[in-house]
Amino acid sequence: MAPAIATVRLTPTQIKVLQGVRSGLLNKQIAFDLGIAEATVKAHMTALMRKLNVRNRTQVAIAAHALPLHPF
Repeated sequence: MAPAIATVRLTPTQIKVLQGVRSGLLNKQIAFDLGIAEATVKAHMTALMRKLNVRNRTQVAIAAHALPLHPF
């Protein structure tokens, strides 16, 4: 899974959402931290699942640990 993940291109906001998921935050908490609507976080989660080729939030969190994410 790591080679495919290494080639994934994410937007800056998707990276921030991914960092929140990796930290164990709920969508509502991520939305508050980023100053965006919870529905927007859900849209980013859907895009992340598609880009990371995973089916659920747990798999997104696992994939996030394989990515070299840098804090903003």
